[in-house]
Order: sequence, then structure tokens, then C-alpha cells
Amino acid sequence: MTASPETGALLEHLFRQQAGRMVAHLTRLLGPGNLSLAEETVQEAMLRALQTWPHQGLPENPAAWLFRVAHNAAIDSVRRNHVLGEKTDAIVAELTRAAIVEPNHPEVEEQLRDDELGMIFMCCHPEISRDASVALSLKTVGGFSVREIARAFLADDAAIAQRLVRARRQIREKHLTLEMPGGGELTQRLDSVLDVLYFMFNEGYAVHEGEALIRQDLCVEALRLGRLVASSSIAEPRVHALVALMALQTARLPARVNEAGDLVLLEDQDRGRWDPQLIGLGFHHFDQSMAGDKVSEYHVQAAIAATHARASVSASIDWPLILHLYDQLLAINPSPVVALNRAVAVAKIRGPAEALAAIAPLENDPKLRDYYLLLAVRGHLLLELGRPAEAANSFRAALGCSCSEPERRFLRRKLGDCDPPA
Repeated sequence: MTASPETGALLEHLFRQQAGRMVAHLTRLLGPGNLSLAEETVQEAMLRALQTWPHQGLPENPAAWLFRVAHNAAIDSVRRNHVLGEKTDAIVAELTRAAIVEPNHPEVEEQLRDDELGMIFMCCHPEISRDASVALSLKTVGGFSVREIARAFLADDAAIAQRLVRARRQIREKHLTLEMPGGGELTQRLDSVLDVLYFMFNEGYAVHEGEALIRQDLCVEALRLGRLVASSSIAEPRVHALVALMALQTARLPARVNEAGDLVLLEDQDRGRWDPQLIGLGFHHFDQSMAGDKVSEYHVQAAIAATHARASVSASIDWPLILHLYDQLLAINPSPVVALNRAVAVAKIRGPAEALAAIAPLENDPKLRDYYLLLAVRGHLLLELGRPAEAANSFRAALGCSCSEPERRFLRRKLGDCDPPA
């Protein structure tokens, strides 16, 4: 018997939700040098769940079941392999005690939050390269597979697997701990932590390939971890700005696809389907991000998202303000993707011809060589200018790039719009 699609989706969500907490918790008990062992025991617990739950049904408390099985697997492995030497008996005793505690007990819940926070910051230690820090955090705290991380980095699986091996070796050889850093090191690591959350969220918000346009579970997990950092004593205004951005963007997810799973552009979305609670959460953190006088990239992106959110209760979108904010963002982060997004605002205010001129320099940027959105935007602008043959060429080229199936269907519809009427 195999799990139904509904059960499979439920299990994936549960595993994603619990994996990072369990790995962080077991890493604290086993020691960071045994991170691989912690990951292996969590994977074993999830494998047993996949083997038994479809037949026997979900246990009354699935999270507690997973924690207990993972603890027992860790105990068996420690005893069998003697990896902890003279510490074996003490750690086995602690694992045995922890195995019977409910993970949703208030005191345990608080410890799990601390473990996760410590794990994030350990993965982002300055001794570990930035790329490896992001990959390791996505793997251990976000519960990402190697394949998912490879997609986020636009890298191959083998390269990501090697990064993870090197990062774990550095943790072991340099005796890194889950203790929170202080002073300037905290600021340095916080930048990496925010990078991790931003990568995680973006992978869910715009899936690079496959049948789905979005993966809400990844967005929700990134938002959860962001709120975890924001609720700690180390939160800085840019943390709240990133949480505001993620909350406001997550609020739109129900309206980004229709019942058929097809892409719905922002201007065509039913804003009544935007989540008002998440919008409220976003504005709450946006207000908190206003403390201090430093403006980060996350501040400006959150301001753009907030402008769109305000338009859900007003007559029109304030495109001049959005263009001004993109100018600000481009000054902070002069990336070709930001320039492409800015061109959309230019088209709304100054027309498609000026927007087309704005994206022309981007067509030679190697970072956007296989980026379907550049070609899609170019096709859209050409179509508005009454140049359907050129627009069709752009949409065909976009179809040759990597993108999700809903995006591919959207491009085909746009290609169909290029045909002259009968």
C-alpha cells in the first residue's frame, strides 16, 4: 500500500516542519561534531514513518512519534559504534530521558527554539564559506534535500553534496558549537542567516522547475524561521524588514495561481484572496523595522511589497512610488534582476518603449542568459508596442529556458496572443 497524494503532501509538510528542530536538538545532545549522525537518525525516523504510517494511520501525536524514534535510533547508533568514547553512557542517559518528553511541552518547545537558533548561527560561522553556510543551513534547519539546494544555487547535486561534506568537516575539526556569538561576529553571522532565509523563501515563492508554480511549505518555513530570529534578543531592524517582506509576499500566494494551477499576474489577482492576517503581520514587522537609521535591501523590498498590499484596499497602485523604491533598491543592490523588475514599473509610468530601452543592456548580461523572465518581459513590451512577430520570438526563446510548468503554460498563452486575428 502506498500513501495517497493527500497523505504524501501531509507527510512532506510534517517532515519539513520537524526535520530542522529534530536535527538541531539531537546535535546539541550529541555534539556538533556528530551533526552527520543527528541527520542520519532523523532520516531514519522519517523513513520508518513512511513505511508504517500509510498502513497503520498517523499516530495521535506525529511529532512526538518522530522525536521518540529518532532518539531511539540515536541511542542504538551511539551504543553500536562507540563514537562518543567515555561520554557514551552520559549521552545515552540524556537521549533516553529526552526521548520520553513531549516536544510540544512549553519548556521543551523553548529549548527547541534555542537549539534551532543556535544551529542557524553555527551553520553561518565565519570559518565556513558563505555558499557552504547557506547550503548547510538549508539542509539542517530547513529540511531541504540536496536536489532542492542545487536548484536554489543553480548548481549540480554533486557540487552541493561536496559543499555539505566540507562544511560538516569544518564544524568537526574546528570544534564549533551551538553557542550564540557576540559583538561584531554576531552582526557578520546575521547577514549570512538572512541570506539563508531569503534563499529559502525565494525557492518557495518562484519554483524553478516542476509542476507547481509555488511551494507554500518553503515560504511558510522561511517565515517561521525569520520570526524565530525576530523574536530573539538579537533581532535588528533588517531582520524585521525581511520578515515583513516574507509575510506580505506569502499573503499573496493563494491568488498567484488559479483553480487550474495557472499563473495569475499581480495586476489580475483577486486581492480578496490575499491573506489579511499575514498582511497585518507584515505591517507589524515593517513598523518595527523602522527603528534606527540604516536602510537595507530588505527594507526597500518590504516597502515595495507594502505599497502593493496597501493597494488591495485602495483604487490603484502607486507606481511612481514603486519606481522610486526600485531606484533606491538599485542603488543598494545593482543587480540585473532588480533592474529587470524596475523596468516593469517604468512601463507602467513611462510606457513600454522606455521600458524596452531600459532592459536592452540586460540582454548581454551573462547572469540572465538563461533567465526566462527577461525574455518574457521583453516579449510583453514588444506586444504592447504592436510588434507581435518580435514578441513571438522572445516568447519562444523564453520557452527554451528552465521554468515551472505553470510559467511554461503562461508563455504559450502569450505566444498565442502574438498571432494576428483571423
